[in-house]
Amino acid sequence: MNNTDNGQGAQSPLPSPFSIPNVKRFIWFRIFFNGRFYYPVFTILFLDFGLTLAQFAMLNVVWAATIVLFEVPSGTLADTIGRRNLVVAASVLMVIELLLLAFAPQSIPTLLFAFFLLNRILSGLAEAAASGADEALAYDSLKAAGLESSWGRVLEMQMRTQSLAFIVAMSLGAMVYDPDLVNSVLSALAIDQRVDQNDTLRLPIYLTLVMAVLAVYTTLGMREADSQQHVQQSHTEHHQDQAQTERTGPTVTEACALTLQAGKWILTTPFALCLILSGLMFDHVIRMVLTLNSQYYRMIELPEASFGLIGATMSLLGLFIPALARRATERYSIVTSFILMCALCLASLIGMALLIPCWGLLPALLVVVVMMMNNFLLSHHLNKIAESHQRATVLSFKGLSYNLAYGTLGLLYAALIAGLERSEAVESMAWSEAETADWTFAESLLWFPGYFLLFALLLSIFSFYYLGNQGRQHITAKPG
Repeated sequence: MNNTDNGQGAQSPLPSPFSIPNVKRFIWFRIFFNGRFYYPVFTILFLDFGLTLAQFAMLNVVWAATIVLFEVPSGTLADTIGRRNLVVAASVLMVIELLLLAFAPQSIPTLLFAFFLLNRILSGLAEAAASGADEALAYDSLKAAGLESSWGRVLEMQMRTQSLAFIVAMSLGAMVYDPDLVNSVLSALAIDQRVDQNDTLRLPIYLTLVMAVLAVYTTLGMREADSQQHVQQSHTEHHQDQAQTERTGPTVTEACALTLQAGKWILTTPFALCLILSGLMFDHVIRMVLTLNSQYYRMIELPEASFGLIGATMSLLGLFIPALARRATERYSIVTSFILMCALCLASLIGMALLIPCWGLLPALLVVVVMMMNNFLLSHHLNKIAESHQRATVLSFKGLSYNLAYGTLGLLYAALIAGLERSEAVESMAWSEAETADWTFAESLLWFPGYFLLFALLLSIFSFYYLGNQGRQHITAKPG
């Protein structure tokens, strides 16, 4: 009698996807890796350390460039030397990058910048190493257990728990950074100790360092899904040797061949290419808008004290949107979901361009909803069609395309701002620098709806012809 038979020929129910160790650890890893307490004070943290705004901008460019350069190679390594090894490496890199900030010397400007520069490089490497590898490991673990259809439930749980963790990180990180609030707490606890900004400067970093250590502990307990599958299939020496062989490191030639193979697969698989392009369309536009959100909040007359609360509210949406996105994948065709998301995104971009005082927060929240839905739907469909041996590489190609598109739009936006600042309207008005900045920002928002609509139309035309009749029938078919 096998373990799926109850003695009367009836099949036992499949186990919960959350009973699989790799799946549970994947969710915890996402929480620990992304729950960074310094996010709500990210910009001012760098400046309060003693860096200039120009240095801060330069460091962010280095960070983004590092991710772009290593995104695909890290995915290839994950598919060859093991997804677990890459996720462990990402956690260790996170520990090192935070130790650099924890011990960065403020008194020596040149050395301080060097510490932060190395921090940004290691942070980019950690992001690239984790990107795709953790997701591929969790999905393959589900597939090995015959539970790949439960991936939507796993994504829903992961996004919900990560949102809760982000709410805590946003709130607590901002609180411990505020010396007045910390002093109030110390007084309430009858502790005769007072702190200033230099004392609280590194508190969010220390808290995030604890998360990094927990991330390392979590990833060390992961196991390669392929190895588990082989061991479960047979306890013979043959299969043990085979599993050991699969864990042997590949040659550089094999790694390069896998990269080219995954890239060719994307280009020659119409559905995969159209999926990535559609996800890219939403991602790079929304990320650019979110990058500008603090200036947008000022323009719609929201007090700066509310920015942290707004960030927590956006994270709170992550408790509800994943369930809606999962239901959308179960009830609607891909093209229906795409049209709905396009309508919501366009409406939110138009609403933000209107700069309605206070009420302008609603379209800003709506654009976050679209971002969450996009992340869920793309992961759901792309993991379903990607083959196991190259899944992490394919996901890394997706991440690479996202970052390239975001960087390109950033350059276009910078050129737009420069053009607006040299326009006749600015030259004819005796505006102050702040007034000029406000006007150019307001004018720049008017370009986003048109840019997104043009991109969506071009992508729709491309997909219609590239997918062919069979592909069009697939994306218009209802699930089930």
